[in-house]
Amino acid sequence: MTRRRAYGDGGIDPRGENSWRLRYRINGKRFTKTVRGTKSEAQRILRDLLHSGDTGTHVAPDKITVGQWTAQWIASGAPGRRQKKVGRRTIERYSELLRCHVVPTLGPRRLQQLQATDVDALYVDLATKLKPRTAHHVHTVLSACLGTAVRKGLVTMSPMARVEKVPSPGESDHGAVLDADGLRTVMDGFRSSVLYSIVATAAFTGARRNEILALRWSDLDVANKTLRIERALEETKDGLTFKPPKTKRGIRTIAIDSDLIGLLLVEREKHLRLVAGVPDGAEVDLSLVRLPEGALIFPSPAGAKFDFTKPRDPHAVTRGFVSRARKLGFALALPRLAGKP
Repeated sequence: MTRRRAYGDGGIDPRGENSWRLRYRINGKRFTKTVRGTKSEAQRILRDLLHSGDTGTHVAPDKITVGQWTAQWIASGAPGRRQKKVGRRTIERYSELLRCHVVPTLGPRRLQQLQATDVDALYVDLATKLKPRTAHHVHTVLSACLGTAVRKGLVTMSPMARVEKVPSPGESDHGAVLDADGLRTVMDGFRSSVLYSIVATAAFTGARRNEILALRWSDLDVANKTLRIERALEETKDGLTFKPPKTKRGIRTIAIDSDLIGLLLVEREKHLRLVAGVPDGAEVDLSLVRLPEGALIFPSPAGAKFDFTKPRDPHAVTRGFVSRARKLGFALALPRLAGKP
């Protein structure tokens, strides 16, 4: 039988072996909660619940599942602690990690009943299926998702605080910056390639691939010998789009030398000849020819009709770079070029 308590102390009813129903009031509203464990543990949980009512930190019981909450979190833009807007590609990646690696195992479990041991078991299983860095990404995204649940008042504490099987990110795959000899080998090896101007821009500026492929002719200041980085390509399910850099520091003006200026001007002359319909080698005044608004420095060469504003496929650029780099004696793709040969 249920032992009667003083009004406001709540009550505990046995529901089965090591299962208890807690009854209590917060601000005059009645709540029930089922917990598992010994009676002493149930009494402690009841005291904690009553205390949370006194301190204003009480979280009402909710039947939302882990799967339902992850879907809500993604739909709301995957908000994090810093409350910064997340890019579309990032949200898609977060959704993929949760949908493929978390929801199949933890999705049906109620969010408020999720324990650190459940997450530990998930990570042990993922260690046999995923690369360390991918498993670590799962941990990072799940931590952010459950952290938001705490801030929203759905749970009092994230189970991630007690997880013991946190996946290691493994070794970085960013590689090393090339020395002068290695860089000279790359530049000489790509001189006859259609990717030469892209590789040269990367080498002389240190800009990232998707920043370079988003460069417009309006970003080039020939007089002052500078390139302005204001955007980058973003790959989403709907295709390639442009986005601003992740941080304000990502927007920058890079000083470039006369060699790169000359190389880029050769590229622009090719584009002007295409607009004017003038073949290479024909003498003509191109000063009156104008490129379309938003014309890219390195647009996509694909298509029956050349589109100066259509971005180039970044994966095709990487594949082409990797293929030639390997022929030059480099075992793997070179992540980033810096310096000048």
